[in-house]
Amino acid sequence: MTTPASPPSPYSAALSSSKVESHTLSVLVDNEPGVLARVVSLFSGRGYNIESLTVAEVAHAEHLSRITIVTSGAPETIDQIHHQLERLVPVHQVTDLTASARSLERELAMVKVRGRGENRADALQLAEAFRARIIDATTESFIFELSGKPGKIDEFVDLMRPIGLVEVSRTGVAAISRGPEPI
Repeated sequence: MTTPASPPSPYSAALSSSKVESHTLSVLVDNEPGVLARVVSLFSGRGYNIESLTVAEVAHAEHLSRITIVTSGAPETIDQIHHQLERLVPVHQVTDLTASARSLERELAMVKVRGRGENRADALQLAEAFRARIIDATTESFIFELSGKPGKIDEFVDLMRPIGLVEVSRTGVAAISRGPEPI
């Protein structure tokens, strides 16, 4: 016996019709214990995904840190995340760097590749094409250092898979607005 399907909620129908977008948010916060936990709790408590997260102190004298978060969702969801972040007590400023279209994003990766013979030569050629730097080499493997846009790193990793990809370590996205003014 089958049970009749319940009609979809109007809320879920509205969300499913929106296009999912990836956005990079820069959050300027007090550099104090517990701040990162509060930001992450906001995301987990509401079911938002964090695709990349980086944190670093950016103004020592003022005790300020920047949290750079890459997340995705419908435009309404991104707006909701933005407004909820602004309401957190230790947050000074939230900037959607993707919406400003005047920002730069970079990521650093270390990629370990197994390689002997022809695979070794292929790995070296690809590394040169991607401007990856060899930071460790043995007779059986390499570790390459690569920086660039996240998509470039994804592409490099995908090309290394058939050659003998062993392991990847990535920093997460670092982003900054262009021009003479701070965000």
